[in-house]
Amino acid sequence: MSDLAEEEGKKGLQLAREAIEQYLSDSMKMKQKNGLPVSFEEERGVFVTLNKYGTLRGCIGYPYPVFKLKDAIIDAAISAAVNDPRFPAVTEEELTDITIELTVLTVPLVLKEQPKELPKHIEIGKHGLIVKKRLYQGLLLPQVATEHNWSSEEFLCESCWKAGLPQDAWLDEDTEVSIFEGQIFKDEEKR
Repeated sequence: MSDLAEEEGKKGLQLAREAIEQYLSDSMKMKQKNGLPVSFEEERGVFVTLNKYGTLRGCIGYPYPVFKLKDAIIDAAISAAVNDPRFPAVTEEELTDITIELTVLTVPLVLKEQPKELPKHIEIGKHGLIVKKRLYQGLLLPQVATEHNWSSEEFLCESCWKAGLPQDAWLDEDTEVSIFEGQIFKDEEKR
């Protein structure tokens, strides 16, 4: 799987916005759209992040490549708009104030290193993290660590917290830590 071209990223953003617009107007999931790049037929992990005036408004996605990219974008976009439990559903009226960020993911890679060695294998600005322990799982996209100016250790701690685990759970032998990369495409910022 190769990176998407800038034009493909723009098509992905357009697809996400159209999926949300249609769902908000008639509560119907978008039917298959024609004219999409062939790369949208590949199974890819993807996250759709919605921001309103620079503040998070919703973020949902699929960390693993289990759906065709076109379907994953449509589902994640609608879910970010209406199913993120942290926020009320986006309304049609506010959609014009929403910017969309699309993060297309590589396949997550489980790190096999000793827990204390994990920070050395995490590159801030490049890697996102998935932390799993028993029934708990948390994911943070690569851009989150950059936005908060976190170190690798802080990124691991925050990923554990996101999973509902103690922040030092990444040091436990039975905690699984995976890294992935994300290619980010953004709408123009709304003011």
